[in-house]
Amino acid sequence: MTRHFPPLNLDAVACRTVIVEGARCWRKARDTGQAVQPSLYQMFVFHDCEMLAPVFDSLMSLCENALGRQVVVGSAVALSEDETMLLGLLDGSMQRCTCIDCMNETAASLDCAISSTQIMIGTPTYPSNMVQ
Repeated sequence: MTRHFPPLNLDAVACRTVIVEGARCWRKARDTGQAVQPSLYQMFVFHDCEMLAPVFDSLMSLCENALGRQVVVGSAVALSEDETMLLGLLDGSMQRCTCIDCMNETAASLDCAISSTQIMIGTPTYPSNMVQ
């Protein structure tokens, strides 16, 4: 059985908000031992984009794996460098190969996760993100 989800109808500000809130929710769930995808689902439901929960969980896990450390999130007053990088990777203004140096296999997995997330949030996928 398949289920159709309408495309997200988020403007640029709402999209950035969803990404940052998603990263912070993911980090909090991981740090506190909560189930990650249900936590993300509950947060994303507020923005009517709950189908992002598994995609975002995968993206964040692969990003952390590629970085070789925990993703750092910011505060109510400032974005972290990792959040800024994540926004840039998803809006196409940053290329993964210039901001995360990792093994080719890890890079390929992260590139796929970035592209999948871009597709789900309606951002164009740029081939320059891909491993050469």
